[in-house]
Amino acid sequence: MITSLDNPRVREVVRLRKARERRRAGVLVAEGVREVERALGAGLIVRQLFHAPELLPAWAHGGEEVSARVLAKMAYRDDPEGVLAVFETPTRTIPAAATLLVVAVGIEKPGNLGAIARSADAAGADGILVADGEVDPWNPNAIRASTGSVFTLPIVEATRDEVKSLPQQKVAAVLGAATRHSDADLTKPTAILIGAEDTGLDAAWRETADLEVAIPMSGAAADSLNASAAAAVLLFEAVRQRGVGR
Repeated sequence: MITSLDNPRVREVVRLRKARERRRAGVLVAEGVREVERALGAGLIVRQLFHAPELLPAWAHGGEEVSARVLAKMAYRDDPEGVLAVFETPTRTIPAAATLLVVAVGIEKPGNLGAIARSADAAGADGILVADGEVDPWNPNAIRASTGSVFTLPIVEATRDEVKSLPQQKVAAVLGAATRHSDADLTKPTAILIGAEDTGLDAAWRETADLEVAIPMSGAAADSLNASAAAAVLLFEAVRQRGVGR
């Protein structure tokens, strides 16, 4: 059992809290029972797996035993569940025949990107393109907010030119757009463009879209939806129009 906070393996995992270190090593860090089990179930390649029996006595997937103190040192969360694993970052591609995509433009908050991934997965989307990326899709908060959807849903980086060349119609969520989101034909192969939480889509990205749509709101104080909420509304409007699940 590893009990020393100065163990080289412990120090290496601590370094992986930084996105640049994860990218350098080509890895992601998953914490918690649900996240680690879903990564294992998705077939991700394990580099290291650590388990603290004091915190999680019933863990059944092996790994290096560590003390609760050591696991707390390695963990990103304040309340670790007792298991943490380092996996190789999966390489995914967007299917050529994709019929429903999300293009996340300039998203800054890992939790929002994770929530978008969760909604996209639930809606049966074929993937997410991250453009003008401000956030690491393998940030532990993104992984947690996605409930593990990032392990199976293709998430790839893309430029505006690459998005522009997509064969799918590009529908942009824009505050105040003339077309109501439910009036757009989302039965066609569609890429939904969602902008950053505070600024939305800039003029260049709006020009990339084939259609701008707005989600009606009637609240007295709220003047917009956050990125993950807007993505969920549009994704499930596409699901409704397509009659999926009926």
